[in-house]
Parts: sequence; structure tokens; C-alpha cells
Amino acid sequence: MKTKKIKFSLIMTYVAVIGYIIFLGFPFVWMFTTSLKSPMELLSLDQSLIPKKFYWENYSIILNKRGLMHSALNSLIVALVTMVLTTIVAIPAGYAIARLHKIFSRAATGWILVSQVFPLSLIIIPLFIAVRDLHLIDSIYGLIVVYIVVNLPFALWMIRGYVVSIPTDLEEAGATDGASSFRILRSIVLPLLVPGIIATSLFTFLTSWNEFFFALVLIQSTDKETLPLNLARFMGSEGQVLLGPLAAGAFLATIPSLIVFGVIQRKLAGGLLAGAVKG
Repeated sequence: MKTKKIKFSLIMTYVAVIGYIIFLGFPFVWMFTTSLKSPMELLSLDQSLIPKKFYWENYSIILNKRGLMHSALNSLIVALVTMVLTTIVAIPAGYAIARLHKIFSRAATGWILVSQVFPLSLIIIPLFIAVRDLHLIDSIYGLIVVYIVVNLPFALWMIRGYVVSIPTDLEEAGATDGASSFRILRSIVLPLLVPGIIATSLFTFLTSWNEFFFALVLIQSTDKETLPLNLARFMGSEGQVLLGPLAAGAFLATIPSLIVFGVIQRKLAGGLLAGAVKG
């Protein structure tokens, strides 16, 4: 009887997982099939998931005529640099916030939470003025600086949460053996922080890769626009959308995110296991 219950439970688990995968993957599949439809088929009332005829011209348009690859390169540079610099700053700062005296730790934590309350539209004007005074308007470097500032509070919050979960006994044992604060952070804390570092890096990369609002305000030149800005140009001035090329561009834009997530997800699982063993 117990064996039958276990088998039934496993079957239901697999059914739930498969259903969840279909639920998440169906929009992606629909976007891909839409990118293979001709303009006439997209305007037709008789829509189906599978195209009647594969129309590869949509990919030719975005790759050769719309400068998608150049915009994707800009987005990749911005996202990678933002991810690396934000993580480098967040690790020691998050550790310090977690290990500070309770009063200072609560004050820093409160500042982080308050910084996330205000909507982006409220800070865009003073932020634009500050970036303009630094002569970083219409600059990839200016966009990177803004993304670091925007992503840093949440990155600090994530790193702080992981540091708090690490027992202080391990650090005290290292200090007893004569290790310096830097040596304790590098040899004891960092190996246990691997899952948090990877999760923070993934969050920062995806946020920077998909960000549109700040890029729209700060970037003015076509050769410096990021991928979301490039895709936005498929919307005509009168609301007419080039749906085929837009679907093709959106499909290609999701591939780097999936690759980064797949690579980091493996390292995240390995970091969790390594942290469990070392803990």
C-alpha cells in the first residue's frame, strides 16, 4: 500500500513539474513561432502556433538592418561590468553591515530598505542632473555607474542575508589561530558565500540586461543604445508594430539570459553543496 502511495506521489510530482515547464515555456515557444511568420500571416485572423510557411526574413531584418548585434554587445558590456563591480563592492560592504554593532547594522539595513521604497520616476530628474554634471550623458560608462547605484542596495541586502547565516564561531576560530580580518573573509567567509555571490551576480546581470527606463533617459546616440532600446524602435510612431522582427529580436535577446542562468545555476548548486560540506 505504501509503495503504491509513493509511486502515485512521484507520478503527481512529475506531472506538476511537466505542467510548470509547459506553463513557463509556452510563451517562449509562441514568441519563436511568431518570429517565423510572414507579415500577411500575422495580420490574418486565422492564427495557429505553427507557421504555415517559415519566414526567415524577420531575422535578416533585425541582424542586418536594425543593428541588433551592436546593441546586444552594448548591453552585454554594460551588464557584465555592472555585475562584476556591484558584486565586488557588495561582498565586503554586506559583510561589514552583517557584522557591525547592532545599532549600525540596523541603521544600514534601514537605509537599504528605504532606498527601495522610492519609485524610479521620482529620482530620475536629480539622477539625470548628477550624470549630466559628471559629463556622462550618452555614455556607456554613465549607464554603468547608474546601474551600479541602482543594483547595489539589493545586492547588499542579499549578501548581508547570507553572511548572517554563517556562524560567527568559524570566524572566531580563525581569529584565535591568528588570521587577520582579510584572511578570515577570504579563506572562511567567501567559500561559504559562494551561493549568495552567484545569486547576487545573476540578479544584477539580468536586471542590467533587461533595463529600459534609465537607458531611455541617458542614452541618446543610436550607436550606444542597449538592446531594450533597439527593440523599442520596432514600435512605430502611430502604434504600428513590426511584430515579426520584434518577436525575432525578443527571442534572440532571451538567449544570453538563458545561457547565463544555465551556467550560473550549475555553479549555484555546486556552491550550495560546498557550503554545506564546509559548514
